[in-house]
Amino acid sequence: MNRSLISGIALVFGVTLVWVGATSFFTVNQVEQAIVLQLGEYRNTISEPGLHFKAPWPFQDVVYFDSRVLDVDPPTEEVIASDQKRLVVEGYGRWRITDPLQFFRSMGSEQAATSRLSSIISASLRRVLGNVTLASVLSDKRAGIMREITQEVAAQAKPFGIAVIDVRLRRADLPEENSQAIYSRMQSERQREAQEFRAEGDEYAQRIRAAAEKDRTVIIADAQRQAQIQRGEGEGLAVKIYADAFGKDPNFFAFYRSMQAYRESLGASNTTLVLSPDSEFFRYFNQLPAKLQ
Repeated sequence: MNRSLISGIALVFGVTLVWVGATSFFTVNQVEQAIVLQLGEYRNTISEPGLHFKAPWPFQDVVYFDSRVLDVDPPTEEVIASDQKRLVVEGYGRWRITDPLQFFRSMGSEQAATSRLSSIISASLRRVLGNVTLASVLSDKRAGIMREITQEVAAQAKPFGIAVIDVRLRRADLPEENSQAIYSRMQSERQREAQEFRAEGDEYAQRIRAAAEKDRTVIIADAQRQAQIQRGEGEGLAVKIYADAFGKDPNFFAFYRSMQAYRESLGASNTTLVLSPDSEFFRYFNQLPAKLQ
């Protein structure tokens, strides 16, 4: 009887030791951080990975939190820019838990923190984007706008033991009903610019053609003037040469002119002349040398 009692006590003691050992040691891996609670009150923060010791449950308990960078994806928002342009934006954020105790007291869980951060990011997007124009959001000023949003969200999340690393816009588009109207307006604007370019090109081409035609007319007129001057000088020189040559022998000049008249009047095969043999026109026919008569 005593042996059975001793065996039972030893068994209970062994089970107790196993239970104490199982609930007194806990492991924190590389992507986690933890806080130790004693009867609901904070006792310690564990940020180093490895095996750690605590009082057995239910005296002390361990709550684990992720130490990695986490994502938050707020719902798509439609905001109105300062120029009254509607814009559909879809943002995202990167955050991590920097103070597990403060996070546990203020948020309690990652799901609650994600929901709260989504609301903060959405409100910040509406406020900041509502003070800038649509052109600024779509230009190189966008990086500065996102820095302002990140700083604002980080300041609001800091009391929760959260560090907001970055907030970005995944998408920034016009509403579907506005997009088509803007695309049509852009198309009309491009067509108008194209027509202006074509009109300017036609005007420039017309000026070039007019200038070329003017230069052509001036060049041709100058060439004709030079040609007439040279032709006149040549004809005058020819007349002078003829006059000098024929002036030396008037009889030869009369004979030469008569020979030209014979060639012009009798040269064609179908020419018929009815003249008197004693006519002045044939005077040189009547003056043949004696040896030819």
